[in-house]
Amino acid sequence: MSDYFNIPLPEQELSSISMLGLAHIGDAVYELMVRSWLVCHGKLTSRTLHRATVELVRAGAQARFAARIAPTLTDGESAIYRRGRNTRVNSVPKGAQISEYHAATGFEALFGWLYLRGEHDRLSELFAMIMEEENHAS
Repeated sequence: MSDYFNIPLPEQELSSISMLGLAHIGDAVYELMVRSWLVCHGKLTSRTLHRATVELVRAGAQARFAARIAPTLTDGESAIYRRGRNTRVNSVPKGAQISEYHAATGFEALFGWLYLRGEHDRLSELFAMIMEEENHAS
């Protein structure tokens, strides 16, 4: 395997990855999408980019976004989100409530799962829903 931006894993391999493993990769995928979106939408200074990124990737924001996209998820996507949300975590960052952190973990697991399935169009669709509404709220 040499194309690490395009890793559609077979279902058997994908199902062997823990929810925290999916959340780990999903966190990176989501943050890269956020950073790309911000750069493409004119957030030019490094301070502005950093602050905007932190605001969009923190647990509270991810929990809010998870609730926003929940009605549009397929049964399979909802199952992954729930399993990620219900995964036991060892620590919660300062400034995040436990419920937000669990929802954020489910959100990240979903993004990781979709990425590793090669469902980039679906990732883009969900991300667009998040950012379209977020852009109107700003």
